Formats: sequence, C-alpha cells, structure tokens
Amino acid sequence: MVNLKINGIPLQVEEGTSILNAAKKVHIKIPTLCYNPDLPPWASCGICIVRMEGSPKMVRACTTPVSENMSVITHDPEIIAVRRTVVELILSNHPSDCLQCPRNGSCELQTLAAEFGIREVPYKKVLNGLPIDDSNPAIVLNPEKCIRCGRCVKVCQGMQNVWALEFLGRGIKGRIASAADTPLGDSPCIKCGQCAAHCPVGAIYERDDTVRIWTALQASDLHPVVQIAPAVRVALAEEFGLKPGFIATKKIYAALRRLGFKTVFDTNFSADLTIMEEGTELVKRLTEKSGEIPLITSCCPAWVDYMEKYYADMIPNFSTAKSPQQMMGAMIKSYWADKAGINPDKIYSVSVMPCTAKKWETKRNDDMKSAGRLTGRGHGYDVDIAITTRELARMIKQAGIEILSLPDEEADSPLGPYTGAGTIFGATGGVMEAAVRSAYFLVTKKELGDVNFIPVRGLDGVKEAEVDFHNGTKIRIAVAHQMGNIAAVLDRIRAAKQEGKEPPYHFVEVMACRGGCVGGGGQPYGCTDEIRSQRTAGLYQDDKQSTYRCSHHNPFITQVYKEFLEEPNGHKAHELLHTHYKALPLYSK
Repeated sequence: MVNLKINGIPLQVEEGTSILNAAKKVHIKIPTLCYNPDLPPWASCGICIVRMEGSPKMVRACTTPVSENMSVITHDPEIIAVRRTVVELILSNHPSDCLQCPRNGSCELQTLAAEFGIREVPYKKVLNGLPIDDSNPAIVLNPEKCIRCGRCVKVCQGMQNVWALEFLGRGIKGRIASAADTPLGDSPCIKCGQCAAHCPVGAIYERDDTVRIWTALQASDLHPVVQIAPAVRVALAEEFGLKPGFIATKKIYAALRRLGFKTVFDTNFSADLTIMEEGTELVKRLTEKSGEIPLITSCCPAWVDYMEKYYADMIPNFSTAKSPQQMMGAMIKSYWADKAGINPDKIYSVSVMPCTAKKWETKRNDDMKSAGRLTGRGHGYDVDIAITTRELARMIKQAGIEILSLPDEEADSPLGPYTGAGTIFGATGGVMEAAVRSAYFLVTKKELGDVNFIPVRGLDGVKEAEVDFHNGTKIRIAVAHQMGNIAAVLDRIRAAKQEGKEPPYHFVEVMACRGGCVGGGGQPYGCTDEIRSQRTAGLYQDDKQSTYRCSHHNPFITQVYKEFLEEPNGHKAHELLHTHYKALPLYSK
C-alpha cells in the first residue's frame, strides 16, 4: 500500500494505482478523453495533467503511478488553463455540426467543452475534408470527427484482435482508417461495434435504421412485428436515467405497442428454441458421432464472421443452429404467419438487439430467407431489419413516450413467453449454462438438481469446467468472450485436431463482446465492467424469478414442435432453423 495526498486529502491505495484512479477514491474527477477503463492507458490526449505540490512540472494522471508521500494537485488555475487550451486545440480540428451529430448529447468532447465554458475557439479552424465511409452494413466511419484518442484502434487490435482499424498520417493530418485504407466494408471488420461503443465522439457509430422503421410503421398495408433480445431489457432503462440492470421487459413491450408495432414477441423464446436445437445437436455429436467435437456455439454474428475469416478450418465444429434472432424471424414468417392468417410478404419483421453485427446477420446469406423457401410463401428475408438498443431509445424519445410511467404489458403468444434459460443468453456463459440445463436432461432423462451453473459465470476472459452428465461421463466445456481471448482456446482445439489427439473440450461458447451481449456494441454508451456486471445481475434475477428455468420446460416450445417443427434437429427444423458457413477472404464484404 502507498500513502499519499491528493489536494491535501490523505489516502492509501495499492502500489501501482494511477493518480487518475487514486483520485476517484476521494471523489475527485480528473477529466480525460483518451482514457477508458477497458483499455491500457496511453496518455494521448493530455487533458488529465496534474502536478506535484511544490513543482511546476505536470504529469499525466492516467499513466503516472502513485508513490509514497506523493502530494498531488489536480486542479489549480494553471492546470485548468492548460486543459482548456487542449480542448480548444482539439475543437480547432473538429467539425462544429453538433446538432447533426449522432453523438449529440452523449459526446465526451461536447461535455468537456461545456464544463470548461468554451464559447469561442481562439485558433483557426482546420478541417481535412475527409469523406464519410458508409460501406459497412453495420458501422459508419466519419474520420473528419476523429480526435485521435486511439480508443477504437486499441479496441479493434487489442481487445478484439481483428485489426480492421489503424492510424494513418501524422500530426494534424492524422486520422483513423480501415486496414490498408480500404473501405471499411472490405476490411477484416467483424461488425461487432466495439469501436463505436468506445469512441468518445461521433467518429464511429452504428448505421441508423430508425427512419426505415418509422416508414414501415406508417404503412397501412404492412403488419409490423418486433422481437427484443435478452440483453436489451437490462440496459434500455439507462437511456432514461435508471441504473444498469433494471429489468424493463414489460415496459418495453408496452412502449413497442405505442410505437405502432401490432405484434410483440421476445427473442428469449427463440433462445429457448436455440437450446433445443443446439442441445440436441450436441447430444447427437456426443452419442451418435454425427459431427466433430467440440461443438462451438453460433449465436454471435460477429463471432461467425470472425470464424469464417480467421478459423474457417473449424467450420465442421460450428453449430449449424441459427442465432435466436434468425430463428425468431423464420418462425414469425412461417409458423406464426399461418396461425395468424397473414401473408408473410406483408409482415415487416424488426429485431431490437444489443449488437451492431445483427444488422449484417439479417442478410448474411440466403439461409436468412428460409421461411419463404420452406413454405413457398414470402420472398423477403426472415428479419427485415435490426436496430440497436440505442436506436430503440431514440425512437421512444422521438415518440414522446414516457416509458418508465407505462403500465406493464405482456408479450404476445405463442412466440413470446420464455424461460430463465432464454434470458441468460445475454451474458457470457449464459448460452452454455442454458445448454447444460437442457442437454443434461436430453442425455439422462433426469432434471438437474441445481440449475445454477456457477463455473461459467463472471468476467474471466476464458472459463473452463466439467459437467458430470451420467455415471461419470464428464463433458469438458469452455466459455470465451471478447475476441482477443478466443484465439488461445481455438488454437488448443486446432493443435489437438492436427496432432490427432482428443479435443480439450466437448462444447465451447464464444461471444465477441466483453461480458457477452450485455456489453454489445449497440448498448448504451459508457459500458464498464461494473456496468456489465450490473446488467448481468439483472438477467440472472430475471432467470431466478421465471416460472420455468429450463428451455425444455417452456410449454410454448413444446407446442411449436408438436404443431409445426415436429422434432428438434428434424428435417423441417433443419430447413428453417439451421444454416451453413463458408470460408471468407479477410478483405471481403
């Protein structure tokens, strides 16, 4: 432990703590722009400068560790003047079209300018006239607004190990760009949106599709249907002032109906459906040797994109089950359309997701048109459009809906009711836990005594465990989240395969974003591990209070198999609920 003073306040912190984080212990905020708790600090912006008492020398608080008997001054007239100058210099190289910016009201640079009371910039405005890159189906890049903080590059290269973004140029001509300065749509980008989630300004943001949905909601000849993903329910309320983890499910249903959606379903239902398909697939691979082991989950579209580009040799290990979003879309335009007597071509199917990659997934390949192919009715994609949690929040605000004051409402049946297993899909380890709950039953025909599978919970980058399925038969599992953590797991599997050895795991869950979908690229800004943990706690609370906690207990899942799908992994289920993969070049749209 180290003893020091900050602005005369004595405190004790662990050795190695930065001045920035030490100041937080005594409730002192040092302004930053380049710093983010997810990333290693690199002192790019220079706004966090502080000085030692009795010394004119200034140091950067984010990278300077505390030392014994240090006495730090974080705010005085000289420090404030320097910080103000730094902000003014950044603004001199930054567009002033704040009212048209997608980050207006949530921009960290805008907030700092307001805090420093900047009304005029004493320096000549110098802009580079860089064009917007909208070649990517999920992410828009506006390099003109880049402040060169480096967050997006560090996220893409360090956290995600994708390397789709880099710095080009020097000094005032410096800018972010996609790899090799190609269009972002042709880069190795996997559309996860973590660059957008970590950008402090409007240099990278999700493609906004809300206008298209408003148009569809106003079309008298369309029947708009919507589904909401598990992680949306524990994050949306943050946009309206509540703490992360608040379970807003039933108020979201009500708000969606006020927006004009005629039918409201829940992706948690199709998460239960996914478990029946994926769990059965696992059991068949283990007992009938009908495919390669380990089975690797396929619910995350960013991970699918990554796998097809970087680990295409593992396609035989990949579950063919579609994601819950795509399963729901297929069921809406086949099973439900027939029950409701609605022409599938008149159904406008919308999904609300915590993920930007879901925008790309809706058009990933022709398997995403499976409802029309199976039934011979309908010619469009199973899901017409996907929007993020942030986009839904904007729509609710645009409509003047006071969502927190709405009475609770229920989802529509039969594609709405869900189990606790469906809701925990939104957290890292949740797919695995849900699968274990039902796969155990499928193998043993017995129920798990305790459905809480603690070893796969938490924010460790890679989690490993064993499940005793029956008479000492142990299933080795692994859970990996945040793309940068995944290579080690995959390389172990690849090495075992190449050497002809037994695989290290039987079942592997992968999620591209840290924390899983709760930390998705389309969730409310400002996500940290603390917020991820709070959102995750909300999902497990929703699980705990559910009437049913295992997917195979959902009576509506039983109903759709009896009335339509026949059996898990059967012929009709494969036609509608499964997909295929192919190797992709790294630079591919």
